Amino acid sequence: MKAIIETCGKQYSVEEGKTLFIEKMDANAGDKITFDNVLMVDNKVGTPYVKGAKVTAEVIKNGKQKKILVYKYNAKKQYRKLQGHRQPYTQVEIKKIEVK
Repeated sequence: MKAIIETCGKQYSVEEGKTLFIEKMDANAGDKITFDNVLMVDNKVGTPYVKGAKVTAEVIKNGKQKKILVYKYNAKKQYRKLQGHRQPYTQVEIKKIEVK
């Protein structure tokens, strides 16, 4: 069973047993999370959400992605700036997709 959920302002395509990285959430490893904002389940599209549908997931870990380097400069103005960024994430495993 496939579904599309919305969380933290982004949409994710999920399946049971699938592991995915989402935006950082306030949850610890081992916690259960329920996503109620389900946009689609098995070609049944909601307006905007499917009523009675929910996705249950378990948090595996919280962490940070690899560092990316952001380099800014202006030509002929001697302006150079190097900055690093590590995006925080929450890794979750989809346990169950339910539709009533």
